[in-house]
Amino acid sequence: MNYTYILQCKDGSLYTGWTNDIEKRLGDHRSGRGARYTKGRGPLELIYLEVSDSRSQAMRREAWIKHLTRQKKLILIQNSGWKEHLAEWGLENLQLQEQPAGEETISAAVRTESEKGEHTHVI
Repeated sequence: MNYTYILQCKDGSLYTGWTNDIEKRLGDHRSGRGARYTKGRGPLELIYLEVSDSRSQAMRREAWIKHLTRQKKLILIQNSGWKEHLAEWGLENLQLQEQPAGEETISAAVRTESEKGEHTHVI
């Protein structure tokens, strides 16, 4: 299978890529062996994933997504429902969030802020 994915970095920026082995690629990004852009921007959270039938299709989707505005990327992510397909894709154990010791995840920080009644936008 081939995958197009979006990672959210600790600084809130988004990184889009493609791979034919999502678990290995996430490990590469998280260990600093992935893209130069993501190195030092962890923890990284997988916030979007889609499956393509071919390498060329995944690469075309990556290019298409990279040309979207940030707002349109966020709408794509919000409306995708991609997590519902993880088991179907054989990825039910995929680690979505990197959790270094002593650091909370981006999602946890947003939940905490929301529980306090504060308005936070991680974009």
